Formats: sequence, structure tokens, C-alpha cells
Amino acid sequence: MQQAYDSDALVRFSGVQKTYDGENLVVKDLNLSIAQGEFVTLLGPSGSGKTTCLMMLAGFEVPTSGDIFLGDKRLNTLPPHKRNIGMVFQNYALFPHMTVEENLHFPLKARKVPAAEARQRVERILDTIQLKDFARRRPTQLSGGQQQRVALARALVFEPQLVLMDEPLGALDKQLREHMQLEIKHLHEQLGLTVVFVTHDQSEALTMSDRVAVFNDGVIQQIDTPDRLYEAPSNAFVAQFIGENNQLVGRIASIEGERCQVQVEGGLSTGAILVNVREQGALTRLSIRPERVRLNGASEGLPNRVKAHIEEFIYLGDHLRVRCRVGDNSQFMARVPVTDFCSSLKVGADIMLGWRDEDVRALDCTQP
Repeated sequence: MQQAYDSDALVRFSGVQKTYDGENLVVKDLNLSIAQGEFVTLLGPSGSGKTTCLMMLAGFEVPTSGDIFLGDKRLNTLPPHKRNIGMVFQNYALFPHMTVEENLHFPLKARKVPAAEARQRVERILDTIQLKDFARRRPTQLSGGQQQRVALARALVFEPQLVLMDEPLGALDKQLREHMQLEIKHLHEQLGLTVVFVTHDQSEALTMSDRVAVFNDGVIQQIDTPDRLYEAPSNAFVAQFIGENNQLVGRIASIEGERCQVQVEGGLSTGAILVNVREQGALTRLSIRPERVRLNGASEGLPNRVKAHIEEFIYLGDHLRVRCRVGDNSQFMARVPVTDFCSSLKVGADIMLGWRDEDVRALDCTQP
């Protein structure tokens, strides 16, 4: 799902395509607008085109066709150092022979900012990232999280119009990565930054972004708010890529307005919301989130119920994942809060699963 561009946006991709070999398009006819102050994440698997888009915006790659604008300035052939864009990389790219303070002064010297003003900006940004006491240390004397904060500060100190981040948290451990996600989001809000962030980690994208553009095969499949991407995926790829998802393949038996009845392999019939299949008799891939599935007594009274066989329990602290066999599908998951779990349930037992029509989306049947 491409987005028509908005002439008032800060960043605009207009009909952008990119090929490296003259035959295969890595990015296909991209139209995308990003507003001033927005945090937009480009999300997708390796090779989907997201990093190429960021590199074209930064100036490290040139579009094969189409135009990229920052405000009213066409960027296509403008060199990176003239774009007024801050860049944060996964490997930090700090100068190891310089102190924190000297690293932060570097982009200001390159832009010939007067010495007194440069000092003030460096002091201000050190306060913002809470590293004033570390100003005279070198990068090797800092933790991974501190180095990442310095890299972020260096991208912000010259007050760019736009900040680009390429997998900036990929090298951090889980706990520190989650802490830095919130820290970057708070800086974005506090300073009114416009951020374009690239990641392949969907939970990171959902946590940090105002909007997420999901890429696959060089095309934006859907661009939306995190909650809409999760609750209302527009196709089977997005449903499978964002969050955990149960899939059942079936055929549309009847249609009534925006709802349908689907006959699933193995004899199950379920109601669903029609998304991008419209014909009676068409094949569809159903999407059901595990937390929407109810077990045994909790499933009573729901319009869609099916007998299942418990294959495995996976304990995850605050909840359990219950892996079941439904028909030929042995990977059907239900997610149950620990406080609601019935301890008498055992692996090998038969149970009833149930869900509401509105918790099921009838999507295209292409393989995600």
C-alpha cells in the first residue's frame, strides 16, 4: 500500500525507484510523505528495500528514477554533507582517538559554527543525554549504551532538520536496547525531532514509532500507526510479520457486508472480517492473534468454537503460550495470562478453543 505524497511534508519520496544492476528493482515506485516532528520507522526483512531508502535519503545512494525532497529542496544529487541531516549508525562510528566532547565538536567545526556557540551547544547536548561527567572520556571508556547516546548526541548537536537511524540498537543486549528505545523516543518528543528509523525488529518499531512503513520486496505493504498495523493488517504478509499470528487456510462460503463465513480445511467454519478478498468461493488466509483465542470454559458462548489437542506449554513469566493442534495445523497458539491459566490442563489433553468473528481477518492467500 503506497502513500500519495503531501506537498507540505518535510520528507517526500515521489515515484522513487532503485536498481543496482539495471534489471532488478530494490525499491519500486516509492511514494512516501513524512511530516515535521514525526517518528517513522521503515520495517521489513533483509533485502526488502528499507535500508536502501534510508541510504538514498542520507545521500549515500542515488535514486535510479523519481525524486526525494527535504522541505522544498530536491536531494537527488545533493552531497550528504549539504543535506542538514543527522545520521546514527549501528556501530556508533565514533572517533576512538577523540574524547566525548571532541566527538561532539567535530560536526560543528565541519560546519564552521563559531567556537563560543559550539561550546554552548556541546554543553547543552551533554546535559540532555546526561553525560556531562563523561565529557573527557574516550569512547572505549564508555559502556555500549553510553556510546550510543554519544552517537545520538553527535547527530543532534548541529540541529539538523532530520535524523536518520540505521539499526542503531542492534548491537545492544535486550535490557539496554529496551531502555534506549524509550530514551530515543523521549528525546524525539522533548526536542521535536523528525526521525526516520530503520529496523527489522517489529517490537522495536511498535514501541517507538508514530507510524511504521512495512516493506517487502521493495514495496510498502502498509504504512500505519502501530496499533492499526497489529489490529488491522491489510494483507497476509503484514499479519504474519507484525506480532504473533495464527493462520488457517479456507474458502469464502458466504459474504454479508464486511463480514464473511469461511469454511476451513478439516471441517471448521468461522466468521471473519473481510479485508482484501471479495469473492465467494475464493481462497483466503485467516489471521487470528493468539491473545484473542479463549480456552475451554472461556470459549463458551463464542460464535466460533473448535476442538483442539494440546501439544506444548511455553512459560513466559506473565503468560503461557499454549501450542495446539487444530486440524492439520500443529502450530496454533493461544496466549493465556498466568493468573487465568487452569493448572489441570495437561499436554496431550483435548480442549475447546473459541473466538469472536471480529477477531478474525480474511486476507489474501499468497504465502507471506
